[in-house]
Amino acid sequence: MPTPPAAQRPAALRRRRFLGSLRERWSRRRGRAKRLRLSRRKGAAALLSVSAVALAGASDLAIQPGQASPDIEQAAVFDPAIRRDAAKLSASEAMVEALVEEEGVRYRVYRDVAGFPTVGVGHLVLPQDNLRVGQRIGHVQAMELLDADLAKAEDGVRELLDGLPVNQHEFDALVDLVFNVGIGNVSPEESPRLNAAIRAGDYAGIADELDYTAAAGRVARGLIHRSERRTRIFLEADYGDPRAA
Repeated sequence: MPTPPAAQRPAALRRRRFLGSLRERWSRRRGRAKRLRLSRRKGAAALLSVSAVALAGASDLAIQPGQASPDIEQAAVFDPAIRRDAAKLSASEAMVEALVEEEGVRYRVYRDVAGFPTVGVGHLVLPQDNLRVGQRIGHVQAMELLDADLAKAEDGVRELLDGLPVNQHEFDALVDLVFNVGIGNVSPEESPRLNAAIRAGDYAGIADELDYTAAAGRVARGLIHRSERRTRIFLEADYGDPRAA
């Protein structure tokens, strides 16, 4: 692979370092989740033991036919291919890595293609941030801003779907969309076809409406590639960069 121009090396290095931090964070999360699952399984096993004893003694503690322990249900292995309520989903590690690749990482406040002050991983600077163009933030603050923005995007997707079940990669693609364009731009007024497809449960129709390529009234090449990537995530669970093909 040819060496990138010198001007591109700092940005690529920032992305690699940031993604390294993200992987460490997800590793810690997976560790906590694994410990929680083990704890729940132990609790479920204990509950089953108690139930077996109770059944032998005809106790009121016995689990009745057709009932299941919430602990047993929560301990079940999560299958990302199964469509479920978006309230049970959050952005995957693969999606966040793709998002960081698309947005880049900037520690100095700059103006994006639409002219808005931006910093970190595509964070739109808000009045409460007390930041102005040219100011710098630290790595930890950039991570915190990304966490907050992801939470907003996830909540926005849950609101947008309004109960329509989705699988992990469909949810991820919609998180990228809301993160990129904002919840206001996917409202029924701004995106009537997308909302109509969601109401109809038309997943192919939803995929057709993931193409957002303009910023400040002008088509941006980067948004063309990002829209293509987003659609491939939604339809095929393919998180790869189409520009690398």
